[in-house]
Amino acid sequence: MSRIDTHHHLVPPFYRAALRKAGIDEAGGRALPEWSAEASLEAMEVLGVDAAILSVSTPGTTLLSDCADAAALSRDLNDYTADLVAKWPGSFGFFATVPSPHRAAAVAESIRALDELHADGMVLLANSAGVYLGEEGYDELFAALDERSAKVLVHPADLPGPTIRHLPPFAADFLLDTTRAAYLLVRNGIRQTYPNIRFILSHGGGFVPYASHRMSLAISADTGRSVTDILDEFATFYFDTALSSSPTALPSLLAFAKPGHITFGSDWPFAPVEVAKWFSTSLEAYPRIAAAVLAAINETTAVLFPRVGMAVE
Repeated sequence: MSRIDTHHHLVPPFYRAALRKAGIDEAGGRALPEWSAEASLEAMEVLGVDAAILSVSTPGTTLLSDCADAAALSRDLNDYTADLVAKWPGSFGFFATVPSPHRAAAVAESIRALDELHADGMVLLANSAGVYLGEEGYDELFAALDERSAKVLVHPADLPGPTIRHLPPFAADFLLDTTRAAYLLVRNGIRQTYPNIRFILSHGGGFVPYASHRMSLAISADTGRSVTDILDEFATFYFDTALSSSPTALPSLLAFAKPGHITFGSDWPFAPVEVAKWFSTSLEAYPRIAAAVLAAINETTAVLFPRVGMAVE
C-alpha cells in the first residue's frame, strides 16, 4: 500500500518574504527551513513516501491582522499549492489555508478552495491569534466543512501569552495547543454536531491519548455527559505520527486510537529529513507493531484521500 504523508509543509518564496517583512524568521522556535518542491520530492523518496498532502505551518496568515490582507495571502497560498498539485498530481495533494480568525473570510476561502481548487482538505490552526478552534462562533465554517465531508488537519501554533526561556514552543507548547483545541471540539459538542468532518490531530494528538481519561472526567463534570461516551469521542479523531512514533509515545497512541485512525506524518521540512527518518524507522521497527498495523496506517490515508491514492496508483 502506498504511503501518503499527511503532515508535510511548504514554504513558498513569497510566503517566506511576507514572514520576514513581518519580522518572523522562525516557527515554533525553529528557524524557517529552506524549501522547494524538488526538495520535497527528494525528502519523500528518503522517507518512503509516495505522496504528500502539503500544508502551510504556523503562523499561517495570522501574521496579517487586516482581514483583507490575510484573505489575499490565503488565496495566493492556495492558488500556488493547487498549481503544484496540477504539476505533480501523483506526488502532491494539499490542505488549504484560511484567514482565521476572520471567520466570514475563512468560510469564503474554504468553499473556494474545496469547490473550485479541489483542495484535499483544510489546515486549521489550533489557535489563531489567541482564538481557539472549538470556541463559539465557528459554526458557519464547520457547517461548510461538514457539508463537504472535509478533512481538517489541526496544526498547533504558539500558545497565547509569553514564551518560556529555554523552552521552544515546538518542544511542549505545540502539544498542549493541539490538546486544547481537541478538548474544546469535544466539550462544545462540535464533534457531535458536525460528524462528517474528519479532524486529524497533529503529532499524535498532542497529549490526547495520554490524558484522555483526565480530560473526559473534566468534561463529564462540566456537562453531565458519560465519561465513556466522551472517551469514545476523543478516540474518533484521526492522529498523525509526525514526531510521535517514539518507543514511548507510540504505544499510547496505538492503544488509544480507533483502528484505521492513524496516518503517517513526517513534519518535513520543519523536522529535518534525518529526524523524520528516525521517527519513520522507529515506527517500522517497533517490536510490537504488526505488519498489518503498518499497512493499516498507509491504507487509512489512502481511504481518507482517495484522489491522491488513485493518483499514486
